[in-house]
Amino acid sequence: MTNNTAIPAHERGATVWLTGLPSAGKTTIARALADRLTEEGHRVEVLDGDEIRTFLSAGLGFSAEDRDTNVRRIGFVARLLASHGVKTLVPVIAPYARSRQAVRDRHDETGTTYLEIHVATPVDVCSTRDVKGLYARQATGDLTGLTGVDDPYEIPEHPDLRLETHDRTPDDTASALHALLAERGLA
Repeated sequence: MTNNTAIPAHERGATVWLTGLPSAGKTTIARALADRLTEEGHRVEVLDGDEIRTFLSAGLGFSAEDRDTNVRRIGFVARLLASHGVKTLVPVIAPYARSRQAVRDRHDETGTTYLEIHVATPVDVCSTRDVKGLYARQATGDLTGLTGVDDPYEIPEHPDLRLETHDRTPDDTASALHALLAERGLA
């Protein structure tokens, strides 16, 4: 099933990929948006990166190849859900542009809507938030390969929306994302 404007907005699926550094606010924004969309009658799923790693990508490490495989797997599931009328919110780091592009291309090939949202929180703000203690572990040498610190994060050049979260509330950023969905006929 492909998306078209003859289908009511609440029945149209889409993948909304929120990419950004660890502790940028991706999951918080996705969950706030999911609550709002659910209240409006949309079918919504949040494919949280940590949950996916536990189940769908168990056994993968954090090498560039494993990160690429993880993103492509998540992209496959997201596209499948979106093609069946689900707003699929994907708060996943996805550090490499080529991986994100591969997911976008697969969506485009099947006529499934894909939106890339860059949650553009500066690394110093992320390290202060440090929701999972990753930045602290990296600072003490207990962790290497932290995206955006000692492992690359390729900032999206042309995202559908760039959200700067360091001076905005999660509800405010979720509202900005909801406005984009409405503009695109998805909310």
